[in-house]
Amino acid sequence: MSMDSARDRRGLIRLMLKMPALRGELQLLSTRRKEVLGLCGAFEEASSTLDRLRKEGQEKNREIIAEYEALCAEIEQEIIFMCLDGGDQE
Repeated sequence: MSMDSARDRRGLIRLMLKMPALRGELQLLSTRRKEVLGLCGAFEEASSTLDRLRKEGQEKNREIIAEYEALCAEIEQEIIFMCLDGGDQE
């Protein structure tokens, strides 16, 4: 398994845990649309960085933490849209 596919897989798992109502659709969509796995990988990177920044200290990293929170929220919204769309746009 390549590093990218491992990262994508971790992101997929992280998103399925975060959004249990969409878990099944997200799992199916990840096998049908490559861009979903790409978003999962991006979510993994952004979430991991956000976790690390929060551990380092809120005061020191306040602005960048806000940027990563916004990035994670944007990725989540895109994933939700794709799941609700049902993967019709191929």
